[in-house]
Amino acid sequence: MIMKETDVMPGKSAEESLDPEDWESMRTLGHRILDDMMDYLETLRDRPAWQHAPVDVKAHFAGSPPVIPQTPEEIYQEFTRYILPYQIGNNHPRFWGWVAGTGTVMGMFAELISAATDAVSGSFSYLSNNYVEMQVLDWCKTMLGYPATASGLITSGCSASNLIGLAVARNAKAQFDLRSNGMRAAPQLMTLYCSEEAHSSIQKAVELLGFGSRALRRVPVNESMQIDLESLKEAIKTDREGGYHPICVVGVAGTTNTGAIDDLEALAEICGKEGLWLHVDGAFGAWAAIAPRSKHLVAGIERADSLAFDLHKWMYLSYPIGCVLIRDADEHRRTFSLAPTYLAHGEGERGLTGIDVPWLSDYGFELSRGFQALKAWMTIKEQGTEKYGRLIQQNIDQAHYLASLVEKSPQLEMALPVSLNVVCFRYIRSDMSDSMLDLLNKQIEVELQEKGIAVPSIVTIKGKKYLHAAITNHRSLQSDFDLLAREVVRIGDELG
Repeated sequence: MIMKETDVMPGKSAEESLDPEDWESMRTLGHRILDDMMDYLETLRDRPAWQHAPVDVKAHFAGSPPVIPQTPEEIYQEFTRYILPYQIGNNHPRFWGWVAGTGTVMGMFAELISAATDAVSGSFSYLSNNYVEMQVLDWCKTMLGYPATASGLITSGCSASNLIGLAVARNAKAQFDLRSNGMRAAPQLMTLYCSEEAHSSIQKAVELLGFGSRALRRVPVNESMQIDLESLKEAIKTDREGGYHPICVVGVAGTTNTGAIDDLEALAEICGKEGLWLHVDGAFGAWAAIAPRSKHLVAGIERADSLAFDLHKWMYLSYPIGCVLIRDADEHRRTFSLAPTYLAHGEGERGLTGIDVPWLSDYGFELSRGFQALKAWMTIKEQGTEKYGRLIQQNIDQAHYLASLVEKSPQLEMALPVSLNVVCFRYIRSDMSDSMLDLLNKQIEVELQEKGIAVPSIVTIKGKKYLHAAITNHRSLQSDFDLLAREVVRIGDELG
């Protein structure tokens, strides 16, 4: 007897899957969700820049996992009530806190497509997904002036990119078989150098790679918040004389606090002379390289041995997506390549195109990787690199415009001149001490956020607290900065 697909074997229960039982109603819900999200993005200005989740929302997320199913409609209603209104707000036109990107509509579509295919990227060289990622990497090399022969990898962000870049630096400069013998076999303690303003992900990477945080030399900065070159050279000299093995300098292209960019040309010269690896953390600032009137600010970035940067910051894509480029592709692959028998593959495999494509998983620590490259590929094709350059220049110009508003107001004070796209300023009063002003500016930040007016953050520079506006937002208008300056003064006057 031939069994039909709907028949059940005797003594066995019906087999199940996670697909919808009613495809049509699920399709209807999907169209509704897409329409709602398009409305959400189109009407961002009609809502607060930020909304704090109340106590009842926090309480809602206590309890055990559901044993029996809920309907998709109920689940979506729960999302719209308890989750959607209380996002960080980074896609709002007046969000400038910390450093965050804003997302795009085409990027949202790409995420839907990637999820629909449960897309994998990195292994199995014949996948079209890998061709897409390699093209995005080639585009990044072109835009940032990096050699076409360099290797690279799409990552979850600069925390992963910095870890990968420093791992390659460690293995390339170790002078022993580190992969086989580990850090304990090092004949000398290896040391690395960065400024006091470098991001915390550098220290995390140094610790995770087994150097220990004491091996990271935090070099003082100059008045422009750049790494002090003479102090750097002295630190390297002192370590060599003390029996240490200097291996790497980390330059920063756009510090989180102030947007300062280290003198990358000078760092490249020092590293060349000293035989050190130059890693550049260009999380957001690297993209000044495509701004028509500002590319000179990151001159020398193309000389880095490894370059880390994000696309979910100043390329405006939705989280997560970052990238790392490595000048020496062989050193990159030697650091990470590992092929057990169940993943056996050659140097590359020739697909139907005849192109030799490596397994991208040989260039990082993750084997399981999603198709993050698709949102970059689709959005860059939709907008074009020239428009991206204009938007980045627009943000830089907006930073200078905000600074001009601050400088014109007797109640506002800049921390230091704008170097890129970050403006640090504070409300001041002559009858208040610095400690009182610190407290007042923190209260201004909270008031701006809690009332949904705008979202700056707070940083400490030279012992004083300042409002921090990092402008990586393609939706911001000049009028938004007029409002910010006006509201800071109004709130400061009221609270003061």
